[in-house]
Amino acid sequence: MRRGVRPGLGRTRELLARLGHPEQAFRVVLVGGSNGKGSTARALAAILQATGVRTGLLTSPHLVRFNERVEVGGRPIADAAVAELEARLAPHLEAVGASYFEAVTALALMHFAERGVELAVLEVGLGGRLDAVNATEPELSIITNLSLEHTDWLGPTLAHIAREKAGILRPGRPALSAATGAAAELLAAEARKVGAPLAFVRPWGVEPAGYGVDFSLERDRYHGALMGRHQAENLALATRAAVLLGADARAVRLGLAAVRHLGRLDYRPAARLLYDAAHNPAGAAVLARALDDYFPTSPKALVFAASHDKDALAMARWLSPRFCRVWLTAFPGPRARAPEELAPHFPGGVVEPDPARALAAARADRPPGGLVVVAGSLYLVGALMRVEAGLPPEARSQ
Repeated sequence: MRRGVRPGLGRTRELLARLGHPEQAFRVVLVGGSNGKGSTARALAAILQATGVRTGLLTSPHLVRFNERVEVGGRPIADAAVAELEARLAPHLEAVGASYFEAVTALALMHFAERGVELAVLEVGLGGRLDAVNATEPELSIITNLSLEHTDWLGPTLAHIAREKAGILRPGRPALSAATGAAAELLAAEARKVGAPLAFVRPWGVEPAGYGVDFSLERDRYHGALMGRHQAENLALATRAAVLLGADARAVRLGLAAVRHLGRLDYRPAARLLYDAAHNPAGAAVLARALDDYFPTSPKALVFAASHDKDALAMARWLSPRFCRVWLTAFPGPRARAPEELAPHFPGGVVEPDPARALAAARADRPPGGLVVVAGSLYLVGALMRVEAGLPPEARSQ
């Protein structure tokens, strides 16, 4: 099994053929887009589970343990099942030269087939057209939104991005999106080329509520258990998709109330601790607005790390004004930027290379009633959650 990204569906199709086509044992929904894929996929899976449908869920990346990526009925795959499937897959992976993501996709599809899954929600890893999950045949495709991302792989313009994301659409099969403006126009044009009936979902009346969000969709009012105004689009997409798949109003409300997304505006009230995987300027902007909405008067301390390839200066412009104290750190692995390099972006920030010590210092030194926020990298959030769970460090690259 080769690590890294190697676009193309040929290896995945050959691998699935060698395995007896496990993907044909259940119905499939694909969830792609630039942002919000994981939240949408998890919300849809939660609603489907509330209907009584045996639901599989494949997401990426994981935060604490690999098992998070593959769930059936809301339960992560067991270690023993991972080991057994890996052993059976190994000769086939070697034969086709499968990449890491192709191997994970095959493992998940085998697990779903053998566990009697009726419907699987599969999150696209990168792009769409050439992503491994696109070797399946979805009955419904969701594209959350479009923005410039991974331009070295997907192309330099929004039109290139739209083409790649629209690769998960199928002729005559329904599709949903929350894209707006020029992105929506580009996506609609691609859908017409494919012959896929595309509908746009537009929630309105969005308001923070408790540690979640309220929104209206058409004539109905809903509450979702995910924090952040931006989640209304993702929850609305999941709601509309679930109804298309047969969910009733009761299941929708139960699923929206039950959905959780680890490490995404993930608030621990007892500890006054907020984990958020914001890792780019757009994510930092969302985090900044959420802090203003949910914690407007709380003094705040930040524990921050970033990858080499991220725009830390732009993130700092959003975050720095909202924090009275900042600790700069690093996560395990070669992708982490040295905290000393971050210091010019956060004047007065304290450099502490060890993330566990940085978090401990921030918690010990925060003002009375203060909130500690961990942000800047999904890998940082995962590393500190591993410490919390008593697990050893894990150097991550994907």
